Amino acid sequence: GIRKEDLGRLFEPFERLENPVSRDVGGTGLGLAISKKFVELHGGKMWAESRENAGSTFHFTLPCAPVPAH
Repeated sequence: GIRKEDLGRLFEPFERLENPVSRDVGGTGLGLAISKKFVELHGGKMWAESRENAGSTFHFTLPCAPVPAH
């Protein structure tokens, strides 16, 4: 999981949190920032919940328009 003090930085562009796993994985630190921006541009929200040493869960919501009746 992600430390509580690091959660606020998680969706920042080019942010890569340091942990033993991330050192071996490549990336630019843009994936979560782009994902959150995309969700927000569509009127949704994106967030993460985490318990250190237990795991993290990422959530997003998107509004949906009513389906017209035929």
